[in-house]
Amino acid sequence: MAEEKKIIIDEDWKEEAQREKEALAAAAEAARQSDRDLPPEAASFASLVSSLATQALVGLGELEHPLLDKKEVHLAEARFHIDLLEMLAVKTQGNLTDPEKRLLDGLLFDLRMRFVEAAKAQRPPAPGA
Repeated sequence: MAEEKKIIIDEDWKEEAQREKEALAAAAEAARQSDRDLPPEAASFASLVSSLATQALVGLGELEHPLLDKKEVHLAEARFHIDLLEMLAVKTQGNLTDPEKRLLDGLLFDLRMRFVEAAKAQRPPAPGA
């Protein structure tokens, strides 16, 4: 004869486990909400310039488009963001710290060179070439 094993489940244990599960879910939701309320980093000139440069790199097809999840060249978009950085350089002339000026000048130089290369790559080959 096989003996039947009885499993006894403590109802208090089940209730306590459910309360803990709900508390953890509430804490996780609160953490997600607080993450959404805070900017990823403190606002700064460097973060603004980096953001515009990143958008230019997306337009140059060097970074994936965040919504399309693929790289595509859009020279007009890249040119727009480079122009924004150039305008920022003109409007802030004489008001930047040395590191800010070096950052902006370096990004503009690099983006302009990349733009020229991307534009050459998109140009159809010359006849007879």
